[in-house]
Amino acid sequence: MTPAEILSSDLAEAAETLRAQGEPFAFATIVRTAGATAAKPGAKALLSSDGTILEGWLGGGCTRGAVKRAAVEAFKTGAPQLVSVAPEELLAEKGITAGEEVDGTRFARNGCPSRGSVDIFIEPCLPMPVLTVVGNSPVANALSALAPSFHWDIKSVLEDTIAHQRHAVVVATQGQGDLDALLAALQAKPNFIAFVGSQKKFAVLADKLRKAGVGDAPIATIKAPAGIDIGAVTPEEIALSILAELVQQRRRVFQGKADD
Repeated sequence: MTPAEILSSDLAEAAETLRAQGEPFAFATIVRTAGATAAKPGAKALLSSDGTILEGWLGGGCTRGAVKRAAVEAFKTGAPQLVSVAPEELLAEKGITAGEEVDGTRFARNGCPSRGSVDIFIEPCLPMPVLTVVGNSPVANALSALAPSFHWDIKSVLEDTIAHQRHAVVVATQGQGDLDALLAALQAKPNFIAFVGSQKKFAVLADKLRKAGVGDAPIATIKAPAGIDIGAVTPEEIALSILAELVQQRRRVFQGKADD
């Protein structure tokens, strides 16, 4: 067995452990080098949620700070990061300053004597997003049945989420404790809240939320009515329209907390 195979096995085992624990992690891979560098293209490392290297190797300390900052950004946004660590004079030749992002690449200064350049791709692996469906209505039941096929971890009770875990709440109580459910959803501070009901019904509930001390800004974060307009009529069709909106939010909006 080659050293590369042993390293790959160690990385895979450590990643599987973190995944089983529901912990976020990231893979960092050196994709290009120029000049004198300790690590070469193909070198990999497993990063913790704070950017610390848990397994693998990316060379000396010259890249560590840049990798850590890029990893933190990857966990915050959920998007991969490409960081290029290069000598200051090379950055100056390109008209780039350290910390600047150009065409999707974040540049950092390499202050080590080696003066080499290293490009590192960082791919975050976040826990499965949580969808809390509040209520026992036909729409709630249909949504709870449909969403797992699209990689949502379904909950029926509001619970604390772990670090970097995306969280959406759909209030589908439909007349059975609507106000209390909305208050609880706002208290949980998820990435996204949707209410199953008409605009007119929600307007009445919004007034009640204000009387309960909720400000206009939090109320404005609640999407009502829930779902994308597809002309849905049946509970299953309404659930499908909500799930379509959740997919849209997951891809476009879940770049950190809604208030970030």
